[in-house]
Amino acid sequence: MQGKVVVITGATSGIGQVAAERLAGMGARLVLLARDKGRGEAALARLGERAPGAAHSIHYADLSRLAEMKQVAAEIAAAEPRIDALVNNAGALFSSRHVTKDGLELTFALNHMAYFVLTHGLHERLLASAPARVINTSSNAHKRASLDLDDLQSANGYSGFKAYGRSKLANILFTRELARRLAGTGVTANCLHPGFVATHFGDESGGWLSYAIRFWKKVFAISSEKGAETLVYLASAPEVANVSGAYFYQCRPATPTKEAQDDAAAHRLWSESARLAGLK
Repeated sequence: MQGKVVVITGATSGIGQVAAERLAGMGARLVLLARDKGRGEAALARLGERAPGAAHSIHYADLSRLAEMKQVAAEIAAAEPRIDALVNNAGALFSSRHVTKDGLELTFALNHMAYFVLTHGLHERLLASAPARVINTSSNAHKRASLDLDDLQSANGYSGFKAYGRSKLANILFTRELARRLAGTGVTANCLHPGFVATHFGDESGGWLSYAIRFWKKVFAISSEKGAETLVYLASAPEVANVSGAYFYQCRPATPTKEAQDDAAAHRLWSESARLAGLK
């Protein structure tokens, strides 16, 4: 990773923070994308301590808003001559349904559309930097989900867990379609399940959900350090340099559900995401 440039979302805490610091320690220069300036500056300072002199940088945007996703992608593409790895890692779970100003259900907007729009905005830079990698953080929560392509905004009955599971299923389908479209370019796309990790994830979900997640984390969760291992592996390991379209767990390929392997659904999700984002 010496001298390589890694763009990463969700790196101000949890597995994203651990992964960013490990990759910086391996010689990479990190480009962070965050919403909160206080947490962002703290994350940037930690990277400076871990790998001083690497000129790590940060950009700010609300990844649930289409215009801000597009704008920050354009800013990063203009600022970075090359991008060796893009890590789409930011995500959240909400106990009640919220709709963004773009008319998108918040979980879908943040957990899926942000991946889609940011990757689209950095597409040309990734191609020009090949070999390059795209890594998408998904979850085994997809195993309890099915994707209703006629109700992507969860308007017909909302459940926080269901919306989250659907978004993680969308991550896998997006990865499969992206890998198909990138075939032969030298840019790979893979996704991962980090495990059930003891991070701040879910603490601000609201209602009883926050209390339930805190309890489950105390009983079942692994550390952020352990959860970040597969993400770092996919961003750096030579042995997966030519692997694309796969789903990983504990640094090994895993088999997602039948629904997550539906290439027709992946293609339709891509088309609908492009329409919603106003992208060709």
